[in-house]
Amino acid sequence: MMGNRILVTGATGKTGSRVTARLQEKGIEVKIGSRKAVPSFDWNDPSGWKAVLARVSKVYIAYQPDLAVPGAVDTMRGFINEAKKSGVAQLVLLSGRGEKEAQEAEELVMQSGLAFTIVRAAWFFQNFSESFFLDNVLAGEAALPLGDVKEPFVDADDIADVVVAALTDDRHHGKVYELSGPDLLSFPEAFEIIAHASGRRIQYLRISNGEYNAAMAQMQVPADYQWLVNYLFTEVLDGRNESLTDGVQQALGRKPKSFKEWAGVTAATGIWAAVAGGEQQ
Repeated sequence: MMGNRILVTGATGKTGSRVTARLQEKGIEVKIGSRKAVPSFDWNDPSGWKAVLARVSKVYIAYQPDLAVPGAVDTMRGFINEAKKSGVAQLVLLSGRGEKEAQEAEELVMQSGLAFTIVRAAWFFQNFSESFFLDNVLAGEAALPLGDVKEPFVDADDIADVVVAALTDDRHHGKVYELSGPDLLSFPEAFEIIAHASGRRIQYLRISNGEYNAAMAQMQVPADYQWLVNYLFTEVLDGRNESLTDGVQQALGRKPKSFKEWAGVTAATGIWAAVAGGEQQ
């Protein structure tokens, strides 16, 4: 029997944790989609999906690690079928800009026969503060195979606000919101803004894809993660997303937060102050 709970997959991730907190603040019952939750949810273990989807009416889908990875679309197809059998009425999908596989997943959601909203987002601000590039900021050096290509980075809090609106207001049904921040920034420019906001020195070095792959191999980065990074750096960040969108304005009636504003607020938390060994700079 369908209930009125909302399942948040990736509930401990950048957007999932924010969506969960906002829904709970509204007094909405949330089912945590996580390997550590009870019942456990794992994209790689379909045998557990039925229990997780029990008495769930809506699902926020934040696929991990990325919709671009091989097999993700087939996994999504199976999950959506299980959701329909369980009586789920609505799907809200977090998708990525400029990813062919993500667009295939979007089609699955749109053709599911369920109410849906697609939230197609640019790269997150929080990649510089919660994962990925945080170590580069703390080390004071970013050596990446990225030059002048620009990305319209977007705040994960803005994404979460759009997702929660989609999950709680029927006027967002059938909508595709493409989200970006208000500025196009290259990676060197993004690190420069963070350096200024945090008072840190961050040297940006552009290296080749081969050098970056060698560095990942030396650090024993798992092969599947190396593949994903290569895909994102060489395919998605090839200039195809060098444009701003008004998805946040469409969905929420307000402008998105700027990277500079976010960097100032984030620097004040002290997240970029700590360095290896506990020293301060």
